[in-house]
Amino acid sequence: MTSPNNRNPGTPLDLDLVMGAHVNKSAVERRTATLTGRRTVKKDWQAAWLLRAVTCIDLTTLAGDDTPGRINRLCAKAKQPVRADMLAKLGLEGEKITVGAVCVYPNRVADAVRALQGSESSTGSGRRIPVASVATGFPAGQTPLPQRIGEIEQAVEAGAREIDVVIARNYVLTGDWAAMYDELQQFRKACGDSHMKTILATGDLGTLKQVYQASLVAMMAGTDFIKTSTGKESTNATLEVSLVMIRALRDYLDRFGYKVGFKPAGGISSAKQAMAWQSLMKEELGDEWLKNDLFRIGASSLLTDIERQLYHYITGHYAAKHHMPMG
Repeated sequence: MTSPNNRNPGTPLDLDLVMGAHVNKSAVERRTATLTGRRTVKKDWQAAWLLRAVTCIDLTTLAGDDTPGRINRLCAKAKQPVRADMLAKLGLEGEKITVGAVCVYPNRVADAVRALQGSESSTGSGRRIPVASVATGFPAGQTPLPQRIGEIEQAVEAGAREIDVVIARNYVLTGDWAAMYDELQQFRKACGDSHMKTILATGDLGTLKQVYQASLVAMMAGTDFIKTSTGKESTNATLEVSLVMIRALRDYLDRFGYKVGFKPAGGISSAKQAMAWQSLMKEELGDEWLKNDLFRIGASSLLTDIERQLYHYITGHYAAKHHMPMG
């Protein structure tokens, strides 16, 4: 993640800026329609882009039947997401490539922290894979405020270095931006040195304008990342809402001078989809937003397809999915 000295500290709530927001829906649709219909990355570069995508994955399990054993298997995959023999054939023998983070419920944070001992990566300044925890009444955000803050504190105490918080959608739907800002400031304080990723649950919001406004308010409150979805809504990450959120990132940087990260999540399960989001980030924000301190992909099954595509790149044919186990 971005170093503490460069973290977004937040700004006073600027309601004039929020209320004056405009989004041209038809222009958004035209812009994103081009991303999946054209070949943006030449074949020779696809493997490099897919490996970069691996390093940006928040490998996630948020299931009611999560056990310490499942967390251990997930973390083993996080530490070696691509088979060593495949890396060798790609000219990367000896390289240690890891995912961006492992994302779990608060009760499973300690299990993940233990399982990720010794996961320092050669691609991320020797950083250990961080544990991210959802909190604040995930996924609905409808529990009492002290309970939501308590979940953050529990996850941080257990060793989570990233906290994925959810907003109370009613504040967006009713335009109560001051209340949303106040709650997120309290969440940020509870996070302490752990980075805060704010989930907007865009599928529950009414319009693209509200997505843009919510993005601005989250950044003004001091979030380190804005994230599209919990993965539990009927509509999760789309290129349209992603473009609107990315434009908000750019506008915030231009106005206040702070870089905030972006995380699409929910429904991204294919390498082709991952590359579409990478293309969007590169074209809108530049190469800096292709690294995991500013870009993450929330996913549980994406890694399997990326491995299959890398296998195809190496061998010229696809392996069966069961030959690419999750660990």
